[in-house]
Amino acid sequence: MKVQCAICDRIDELSNDLPLAKKLRNRPIHTYMCQTCHDRIEVKTKARLATGKFIFYKSSKLIENEF
Repeated sequence: MKVQCAICDRIDELSNDLPLAKKLRNRPIHTYMCQTCHDRIEVKTKARLATGKFIFYKSSKLIENEF
């Protein structure tokens, strides 16, 4: 299955047997992100969290349950 990264438009080939390929086939709302972009976003997010000025809200469900 050919997939295209939503950020850098790189085209990759996924095996049809992978769970990710099935998820992308059955749920078109999900998008594919290549490992390079995923790693880059992970590093930048961790750097922002380390500054202490960035608040990371893990889930909106926690906020709803507090009221």
